[in-house]
Amino acid sequence: MAEKTASLAAQAYEKIKENILNLTYSPGMPLTEAMLATELGMSRSPIRAAIQMLRSEGLIVSDYYKSMTVREITDRDINELYQIRELLEGAAFRLIFSLGRNEEYSYRIEEKVVRMCAAAEDPYEWELADTAMHMEIISIFDNERINKIYENNLCELIRIGQCSVQNGMKISKTNENLKKMIGYMRDGNSEEAFALLKADHFKIGRDSALKAEIIERLS
Repeated sequence: MAEKTASLAAQAYEKIKENILNLTYSPGMPLTEAMLATELGMSRSPIRAAIQMLRSEGLIVSDYYKSMTVREITDRDINELYQIRELLEGAAFRLIFSLGRNEEYSYRIEEKVVRMCAAAEDPYEWELADTAMHMEIISIFDNERINKIYENNLCELIRIGQCSVQNGMKISKTNENLKKMIGYMRDGNSEEAFALLKADHFKIGRDSALKAEIIERLS
């Protein structure tokens, strides 16, 4: 019986987490054990265990009165995460070129961009492929601590990325600009390659996500 409960808790955890990441359960949305149990067709026991795991990850938060909500995404979250990405990926680009591995990495990144193009009609799947592309860029460091920084923030990056898409960031345009970036990498043009990533993928992404937060506050 205990094994069955643990298995159901794991299933509940995966499904609730996916619904948070794909914005089915949007930032700030109130949740209850009863609602989740009904939606997932489970008893409250595995739901309660799943909620505890998601609380420990910071995806579900509770107030003094124990009401539950999906963790909000704040302006500070957005600005800090994009600052991390720009700093680390700027340094990664410089290292890729200084080591003479720009052509190699152009193909490695292209593989991820192909997946992004294939997922263009599904913002959640596209964002998963996009995070894999960013992880490929920073893999040049071969640094587990840097990888952990990204991994620890992937859930927020995935949610923020989808908010950007919902509020002006065009998937098709971003995909095309990434293809151009790959071309610059193969030509050995580090400045143009990173400038394109910075202008399109960082600035537009950040500004669109911040726009989403403004809309949410005014609604």
